[in-house]
Amino acid sequence: MVSISVGLNAAIIAVRDLTPVVLEVHLPQTMHHKPGSSLADLTPAPASSSPNAPNSVNRPYDSQASLPFGPFDPARHRTLEAGLRGWVRRQTGLRLGYVEQLYTFGDRGRRMEAHESDIHEVSIGYLALTQLAEATEDGPGGQLEQFGGRWRSWYSHFPWEDWRDDRPALLDAQLIPALRKWAAVAPDDGNKPLSPMQRLRLSFGIDGAVWDEERVLERYELLYEAGLVPEHYRDRGIAPSPDALLFGQPMQMDHRRILATAISRLRSKLKYRPVIFELLQDSFTLTQLQETVEAISGRHLHKQNFRRLVEQGQLVEPTGATSTRTGGRPAKLYRFRRSVLVERPAPGLRVGGGSKMDAS
Repeated sequence: MVSISVGLNAAIIAVRDLTPVVLEVHLPQTMHHKPGSSLADLTPAPASSSPNAPNSVNRPYDSQASLPFGPFDPARHRTLEAGLRGWVRRQTGLRLGYVEQLYTFGDRGRRMEAHESDIHEVSIGYLALTQLAEATEDGPGGQLEQFGGRWRSWYSHFPWEDWRDDRPALLDAQLIPALRKWAAVAPDDGNKPLSPMQRLRLSFGIDGAVWDEERVLERYELLYEAGLVPEHYRDRGIAPSPDALLFGQPMQMDHRRILATAISRLRSKLKYRPVIFELLQDSFTLTQLQETVEAISGRHLHKQNFRRLVEQGQLVEPTGATSTRTGGRPAKLYRFRRSVLVERPAPGLRVGGGSKMDAS
């Protein structure tokens, strides 16, 4: 008889040095299917010494990074979110601020040894935002070091998503040709409304379609289905061929899928809710605000258009102070104008492809 355990995952996002980063830990796999696990049950797993090694699916399972994770224990946790906050606090030393639930992940084969256990895991994913001034490299008491934790660019997992400098060369050189080859022969199983080639066109913005930065999850799932990410092989317990093209750094279980869901949600939400300010200090320059929005959206934004958008949205107000950290003329400091939350229902920054933007 198969038992069901409920796990809690957190995609904790911050921005550091103009780069969106996600907090990763290295937890032993045994933790993932022990419903009664406590912190004392864990033996931290070492981080991989060579994360860029080819065919990383062949490396030990525990060498792949994990999102902070812990089982839900109704005897100890009053709510799901309370359980999540507790696990994150123990593993990282962080006290989470902004948190929202993403999705429930429960597909069969979520972990490589699924057929060897009578416990099936259902995981509830969360998006959490923090500021690195509060989220130090090592949490209080050394929790991050204990669990092999570190902040890592989310673009190491999804390198095709960063368009700030230009269209990633990886897309046209390798990734899209490989997807076209797969889509040309992939069967249409009838369970999806679009054919593989139609999904490729819409997800990756080719053949006249427009790249939509919010389709992060759709792009990752297409790559998974096409066998172009290590997780496709690991979840089936097989090794890829030596010459297989595999894109992006893998994560344990389906944590890269959870992270893709979090990125999609955040990119969408910044257009209609002021969540971007959860990633900024209380006071900031307009340049810092723009660079943070660019880091999350993966888009380069026209400076004057962006400032016009901010002005029209009335999301910020001057503090009266200036900053000299830019090295040039003192820059005015601003803060989030919180009264906007009661003035209109959807205050956000509607940034889009290229320089096209709309105010809401």
